[in-house]
Amino acid sequence: MLDAHERFVASGPLRIWTERVGDPGLPAVLMVMGSAAQGVLCPDALVGRLVERGVQVIRFDHRDTGRSSVVDFDAHPYTIGDMARDCLAVLDGYGLGSAHVAGTSLGGMIAQWLGVHAPDRVRSLTVMSSSPMGHDLRPVWARARAGKPADPDDLPPPSPAFLAHLAAGLPPGVESDVALFRVFNGPVRPFDEPAARAMLELALSRATDPAAAANHDLAVWRDAPDLLAPLSSITAPTSIVHGDQDPLWPLGHGEALAAAIPGAVLHVVPGMGHVLTSPGLPEEVADLIRL
Repeated sequence: MLDAHERFVASGPLRIWTERVGDPGLPAVLMVMGSAAQGVLCPDALVGRLVERGVQVIRFDHRDTGRSSVVDFDAHPYTIGDMARDCLAVLDGYGLGSAHVAGTSLGGMIAQWLGVHAPDRVRSLTVMSSSPMGHDLRPVWARARAGKPADPDDLPPPSPAFLAHLAAGLPPGVESDVALFRVFNGPVRPFDEPAARAMLELALSRATDPAAAANHDLAVWRDAPDLLAPLSSITAPTSIVHGDQDPLWPLGHGEALAAAIPGAVLHVVPGMGHVLTSPGLPEEVADLIRL
């Protein structure tokens, strides 16, 4: 059991739920989760392994997830940049001038934004299972859903298994989430369904408004000039961690990130999909996070 300390911090009018594990006097790692993902979906095993490596770890619930504030998106639409500013508010709330930033999926795009627009706050950058920010991938997805061939200049589309899951239209709830995580896990490494189910049930039990997390999908596609800033301006030491079985952002997305960020090191994790729901994988990935 992790020795964790919870608190809320303010991000403008919003309250953001946070949790710190480890010695407050040590350098911090800020874990930034993906779309619709609460902080508790960052596995305890990963957090514990990072603490063993000599850091404190802060994880948090994005706006519209978990115990953080719910936003009326129609009245107050937001962007990836606004979600990144929540991250800065978390650092401010803990009195941290900077942190190692590790983001996964949408959290990886948020991490890129921080590396570009708040470089003084980023000690190092780890982008996991993600894609370059600022790319409108909706045409890629539309062609894939229609069964049309990919444009050779496109980043690769999601896997047929993921597109089939979307097409199935399962009703929202734990069973649908478990089915999605099974697809996200990929076919190579074993899927720890009991652990995934327990994690997803915990997330559902602590969500103020489970439906609000869908706002992240709206935020991702909102036009925002700050997302078009070149990744070549990132100066933080950067690692890209990507599975070769990622069904959402296939490996080409990680390769594109590594090519765009100066000096970035690409770690390809054999058999890894888009989530850390295979035994031993959280610890393996924790050892690749840049400190």
